[in-house]
Amino acid sequence: MKALVIATLSLLASFSAVAAESDPQALIKQGEYLARAGDCVACHTAKGGKPFAGGLAMETPIGTIYSTNITPDKNGIGTYSFEDFDKAVRHGVAQNGSTLYPAMPYPSYARVNEADMRALYAYFMKGVKPVEQANQEADIPWPLSMRWPLAIWRWLFAPAVEDFKPQAGQDAVVSRGAYLVEGLGHCGACHTPRALTMQEKALSASDSPAFLSGSAPLEGWIAKNLRGDHKDGLGSWSEDQLVQFLKTGRSDRSAVFGGMSDVIVHSMQYMSDADLTAIARYLKSLPAVNPADKPHQYNPAVADALWNGDDSKRGAAVYIDNCAACHRTDGHGYTRVFPALAGNPVLQSADPTSLIHIVLKGGTLPATHTAPSTFTMPAFDWRLSDQEVADVVNFIRTSWGNQAAEVKAGDVKAIR
Repeated sequence: MKALVIATLSLLASFSAVAAESDPQALIKQGEYLARAGDCVACHTAKGGKPFAGGLAMETPIGTIYSTNITPDKNGIGTYSFEDFDKAVRHGVAQNGSTLYPAMPYPSYARVNEADMRALYAYFMKGVKPVEQANQEADIPWPLSMRWPLAIWRWLFAPAVEDFKPQAGQDAVVSRGAYLVEGLGHCGACHTPRALTMQEKALSASDSPAFLSGSAPLEGWIAKNLRGDHKDGLGSWSEDQLVQFLKTGRSDRSAVFGGMSDVIVHSMQYMSDADLTAIARYLKSLPAVNPADKPHQYNPAVADALWNGDDSKRGAAVYIDNCAACHRTDGHGYTRVFPALAGNPVLQSADPTSLIHIVLKGGTLPATHTAPSTFTMPAFDWRLSDQEVADVVNFIRTSWGNQAAEVKAGDVKAIR
């Protein structure tokens, strides 16, 4: 039965590709959808700039680089043939032969099928408005600015380019999810840890358990573990909750923040329910990093103490004054408005960077087409000292059954 389903889906995909090639507008429309799935606009659009015109600053360990113009203008990709476009996106080689910085996730795009590449090319050449804007040179000091070492990096770490092939016997929906997550969605670019030489430690689930196991801090945030761990991953999420989160930026358990907000706003909310389900089912198929991981067990002791007026636990008074009105004294929050803190995997990560950052700087839950309301958590950096932030973070990380390591005032100072 599975073989029949996979064969049917493959046949439908072939028919769809043939139909798109015979209808230029359909091919452009398909490319637009794929560009959304790849979230191209988020990186290639500067704040306040025109779509795909580039200029977005990206901090790297060696300096600042700026995204390029990918509109069909002479300053962008207007003179690119399909072969030039394919070399840049899947191989990481610019039209002039130089290697692109791996901030362009070509190691992930190497898995994108050629048919989808042709649809993307049609969209960027015929469906995107050209913008006359020159590219900005990287702000990287010499000798680190030399490009030739990038070719060596690409030779060492970029995979061979080939169309994505489903694993034998893999469920067709999971296979589609793997294609989107490992390829065009380039989720591992943020959610997979990197080695000292800056390559991702794994590019697919078959490479190692490091794949999608969470990142080091990026621009003040942690890209969380997306594997099956309950404590700091997706083990406690259902497939439906994941789909709802990807579509709206909120779920019964959590709310989007940090860099993932742009992914929801520019990319995920536009994807079909079928593709969101495929992504969620694939992620739910990934086993936990820690085989001894156990589900969260709610402990009412702190909630009972606060209900009875006992705020003697360190950080409890700060929590009551600043957090309880939205997140409640029982840590359950308010569904799809103010996220629960009890059992929240973001709060129990080994690295507390994201939690400290959001306490200091606040955040806004963005509006989407199917969830148009916005909610804002205020910044507390102006009213709480480093020690008070550390106290309330520790209170949250050790209450209602949460179990996480202690945060010091110095940790807060470093992030502030």
